Amino acid sequence: MDLLDAIRIVPGAPADLADRDPGDTLGLADKGSAKDELEELQEVLYGLQRRLWAEDARAILLVLQGMDTAGKDSTIRRVLGTLNPHGVEVTGFGVPSDLERDHDYLWRIHRACPTRGMIGVFNRSHYEDVGVVRVNDWIDDAEAHRRFDQIRDFEAMLSANGTVIRKVWLHISKDEQRERLQERIDRPEKHWKFKRSDLDHRAQWDDYQRVYEEAITATSTADAPWFVVPADRKWVRDVAVARMMVDTLSTMDPQPPPPDPDLAGLVIE
Repeated sequence: MDLLDAIRIVPGAPADLADRDPGDTLGLADKGSAKDELEELQEVLYGLQRRLWAEDARAILLVLQGMDTAGKDSTIRRVLGTLNPHGVEVTGFGVPSDLERDHDYLWRIHRACPTRGMIGVFNRSHYEDVGVVRVNDWIDDAEAHRRFDQIRDFEAMLSANGTVIRKVWLHISKDEQRERLQERIDRPEKHWKFKRSDLDHRAQWDDYQRVYEEAITATSTADAPWFVVPADRKWVRDVAVARMMVDTLSTMDPQPPPPDPDLAGLVIE
């Protein structure tokens, strides 16, 4: 099976997170060859980004979700770090501000969507509003299902207006999360990355897996598909996301505008 087919959630199919191995290599040979492939993919991605920027007609939105320590920040850095930063918009979504709470939950999301020609990245997203809020019983199941409908409609609207959406669940195991959290405790230079709330979320692991599995299943559409990426091995994660981005942009096939005939033969003195 093709790597992208293996991680794509087909619309209408269950996400089945428990049946997906977070340590899967997806057929990649080893860390060294994956590093070489990632560098090749980054070069291709850079050229596609330039064409998207020049076309200035469409945008791409990459949504990254996952449990604490799944690697959202490092995925952005390692996969997109070689791109022109002027063409990448990264937005992180934390606890809503007072202003954001005074609006509907999608208000702050829509404001942060990428402009034409850009690659937008959401580090967490509107899926927190059917995830963490549900685990904490801030909304009930009926409200969550209403939001699934609203999110599908919202993403369909974005897609119809030129924003291509790809959503990634970074699928980490509970054992790997324990090791990464412990490293943040054991290494003083990483203390800043550790939050006590990480342990609270870890204690609710099964609840988070359940609600996100349901959200992924309910909202993986042809317009905005989900990809469940094994994240225990960082080199597998990076290549999988990079391949998905290259495949997406290659399919979009952005084209720069035609040459300006008024510039033909112009000589600057």
